[in-house]
Amino acid sequence: MSELFSPVRLGDLHLSNRIVMAPMTRARAADDGIPNASAAEYYRQRAGAGLIITEAINVGPLSAAFERAPGLWTPEQSAAWQAIVSSAKAGGGCMVAQLWHAGRAGARGILAGREPLSPSGVNHDLGELQVWGLLQNGAYVRINATHSRAMTHADITHAIDEYRIAAANARDAGFDGVEIHAGNGYLPHQFLSPGTNRRTDAYGGDATGRARFLREILAAVGQVVPLTRVGIRLSPYADYNNVADPDPDETYASLATWLNGAGLAYVHLADTNAWTGAPDLARLLALFKPRYTGPLIVNAGLSPEHAAALVAEGSTDAVAFGRLFIANPDLPERMRQGGPYNDLRHVGLYGGSAVGYTDYPFLTHDDGAKAAV
Repeated sequence: MSELFSPVRLGDLHLSNRIVMAPMTRARAADDGIPNASAAEYYRQRAGAGLIITEAINVGPLSAAFERAPGLWTPEQSAAWQAIVSSAKAGGGCMVAQLWHAGRAGARGILAGREPLSPSGVNHDLGELQVWGLLQNGAYVRINATHSRAMTHADITHAIDEYRIAAANARDAGFDGVEIHAGNGYLPHQFLSPGTNRRTDAYGGDATGRARFLREILAAVGQVVPLTRVGIRLSPYADYNNVADPDPDETYASLATWLNGAGLAYVHLADTNAWTGAPDLARLLALFKPRYTGPLIVNAGLSPEHAAALVAEGSTDAVAFGRLFIANPDLPERMRQGGPYNDLRHVGLYGGSAVGYTDYPFLTHDDGAKAAV
């Protein structure tokens, strides 16, 4: 595992190792988007990661796909995140906030009765969209998506400014940087795909036009956070949320070429289809590596051994682990020792209490003390 424990620089982010905590929705915020105080313990436990990417954080009140996901658009939310970031960084962590707008993956029931927003009001496939809500009995369940409306130019301008404000709030909360979530069928991804973006104005049409929304988000965020501290997450081949791009190779070849000169901290490639046993990592690397030569993180449900091999061969600079990091708060130490690894418990993945959140056991030494990470 030695390949994973060497330091690496991603833009102006200095990582002590190449083990990244992937962004994972946990849905434990209050109904006003203020993250629960228990998040400080959750992230502090995992501060051994070279980089912590937070759970997806809503940039505004219309961006939610998961009820009780946290936000970063108000001073109160930012203040709560400051305590969480301080806790994680006290443990030596480097931490970025993942900024999220779910777009059409939403429902009136969790958006205070308002319509979700989308590039073109594509609504024929609402049953394919992942929207989750908290029932009064405490159960966290998938709910029906509701019709979205096509964004006006004013809506687009407002959404872009929401990213800027959220990035400024992240900076003020002490985050080391931000990551723009542009994958998994969420709003930037919806603009990138001709399946969900049928606009005929400057934000639609060919691959360059469809990428304009994302480029303008990055430009806005770059006004308040140096782009050398900004990453972007992409999932070109994802089936999740039915983004329905008929030719992702064309879409992302163009985008990868542009990103190569954008000066970002990193590109984070997520092989979302690996969740369902149909991995696309080799295809992702074949698409990006010839066109993008900057820092790269991959996330593909990889074993520690496979991750180490990818770093050793130069295919990626770092590897993000999701479910393995939920179940193993001291994952880097376990990897250093070759395991053992806790199994993931599905109870407590979304919503709820400390159960399934901060109660996973650490490795212990013979004297019963927790292992240092």
